[in-house]
Amino acid sequence: MAQLENCPRCGTLFVRTVRKVCPQCHQEIEQQYRIVYDFLRRKENREATIYETSEQTGVSVAQIKEFIRQGRLQLKDLPNMGYPCESCGTLIQEGRLCKSCRERLISEMGKLNASEGENSTPSHSRDYKHAKGYRQLKADDKQRRGR
Repeated sequence: MAQLENCPRCGTLFVRTVRKVCPQCHQEIEQQYRIVYDFLRRKENREATIYETSEQTGVSVAQIKEFIRQGRLQLKDLPNMGYPCESCGTLIQEGRLCKSCRERLISEMGKLNASEGENSTPSHSRDYKHAKGYRQLKADDKQRRGR
């Protein structure tokens, strides 16, 4: 259902349907994407970093990161293109965290789940479903009921 909203980029009032920005801002974003894409397609620019690309094209680093996160820019042929991990600052090419920060976070969550689950019955909260998996949760529930 369409809603009346202010554009988060320019503040213009617009009818929001699928896009989160007004039509004018959407066109501007598409134009920026085309500029970045054309810049990176040129063979001499494939070694450029995200900061060099931003400087040469005039498109913000944040917008280029968004293109990467959306999967619109494929980095497999762009070895120097990356952005900092949100935890440690290491350059990455996908997601929000580098591999080591992701692994550290997963292990910390595993330790937390193990310490909470040792002496208590599992909670059916949303977090528990996501941490354990829906199928495992159903199996545990059946086992507890004796089926």
